[in-house]
Amino acid sequence: MSRALLIVDVQNDFTEGGALAVAGGDAAASGITELLAARAGEYAVIVASRDWHDAEGDNGGHFSAEPDYVDSWPVHCVAGTEGAAYDPLLTTDAVTHHVRKGQGRPAYSMFEGVSDDGETVGAILTARGVTEADVVGIATDHCVRASALDAIAHGMHVRILTDLVAGVGEDSSTAALAELAHAGAELATSGTAGSVDSDA
Repeated sequence: MSRALLIVDVQNDFTEGGALAVAGGDAAASGITELLAARAGEYAVIVASRDWHDAEGDNGGHFSAEPDYVDSWPVHCVAGTEGAAYDPLLTTDAVTHHVRKGQGRPAYSMFEGVSDDGETVGAILTARGVTEADVVGIATDHCVRASALDAIAHGMHVRILTDLVAGVGEDSSTAALAELAHAGAELATSGTAGSVDSDA
């Protein structure tokens, strides 16, 4: 069985100081970097996604001057801008596939994105025989949730590394983790050393 690490949207606009800053974003970025430094070799595939929205237009209603923070948002992660870049605390040397999503339309799950050569995340995982995925990144209650649910739907055994995610709201993040557990995901932590330790 092969395992993948799915790193969701660890970008400047989602970490402290960004357009849609999430508290704990920088800490998640640093923790993911530590995980990669210690155990990148345990993963057959490491996929990192980025929101990559068009500068022109509202991206299918995703951008709004009066956002509801559910289906519409302030302008963020515009293609090619500093806000769309990876957080500098995230070291991406070990990433095997970079995926961009939301190009002209709303997109929450990394499975809606494509790599530079046009491959979907589902195709990347299937081609490499991946059956298990660890999910980390931002935001727990939005894009992490959507990506993990899609990974489960793709037939993966999914673990959410709860110390390496950051959410917009405490209650909504707790609800998202409960929903993911109900859907079959395992809630785990990255641990301080060695293999991943389960919370259970």
